[in-house]
Amino acid sequence: MQFTVTILGAGSATPTLNRHPSSQLISYESENFLIDCGEGTQFRLLEYKIRPGKLKGIFISHLHGDHYFGLIGLLSSLNLGGRTEDLLLFGPQGLDEILTLQFKYSQTPLQFRIIYIPTNTTQSTLLYEHSCFNVYTIPLNHRIPCAGFLFQEKLHKRKLIKEKITEDIPFDYLRQLKNEEDIYDEGGNLQYSVADYTLPAPPSRSYAYCSDTRYDESIIPIIRGVSLLYHEATFQDDLAHQAAARFHSTAREAATIAHKANVGQLLIGHFSSRYKKVDSFLNEAQSVFPNSHIAEEGTTFNILSVPSTDASLLPDT
Repeated sequence: MQFTVTILGAGSATPTLNRHPSSQLISYESENFLIDCGEGTQFRLLEYKIRPGKLKGIFISHLHGDHYFGLIGLLSSLNLGGRTEDLLLFGPQGLDEILTLQFKYSQTPLQFRIIYIPTNTTQSTLLYEHSCFNVYTIPLNHRIPCAGFLFQEKLHKRKLIKEKITEDIPFDYLRQLKNEEDIYDEGGNLQYSVADYTLPAPPSRSYAYCSDTRYDESIIPIIRGVSLLYHEATFQDDLAHQAAARFHSTAREAATIAHKANVGQLLIGHFSSRYKKVDSFLNEAQSVFPNSHIAEEGTTFNILSVPSTDASLLPDT
């Protein structure tokens, strides 16, 4: 199953010519989910040839404009495009009121249903259950209520060894073997063993998105051991005092969280517009957590099941 994240925007509140407000696309096999929807997100989707009409759901972390000002435009375009399929929308309390007001005064009747699910920004809760993964909230320490999102793949079943499977083995037996159940005959003798007929299931994969937040170690138990962590890094370490005052983090602090949470790999983004280049962010993060990477806009990253070398996080091609 393909499990990827595409970076649409990695800038902060003030856009620049080469960085855009926060937005990411999570793709699991053929299903797409948007995380945050900063201004111009629908143009980024079009630029990277991602069909907005294929979105199954949208997750909004908080109600600062750089994380949701593109939402009303995207929803309006979906409506004009003739969407009729339900759309899942996850976000903090008040988001539904904002959208209702916008559509009321623009006299825009939607042709599709928005299923709005409010997020819990004070404790980690199960937000959405998909057949292949669960999504949990990650309470973040920001100036207004804010929650990140943890996408946790469900455990896989063991794999059958094809060379050992013969036509005389009943289908129910195969199902039991995949569920780690040995098969015994009526006399209690082992007939088919899990160890002989199956291989271990591949480890599940996970992705944690931590948008605007101060350095806060309380999130570590929630994100511990995730395959890939995105953590905001608005400032560099020389402006750590300013980062704390504005409820943001530095690249070093993001890397420290990654190190203490023992994650597989780290992506950093949400860079302040004061920085024209971001190479120094990467150097700062890698000095603490070597497997750190820049959330480069337009790049798709594979979410892997186990920690690996830097080469494993090369763009998906």
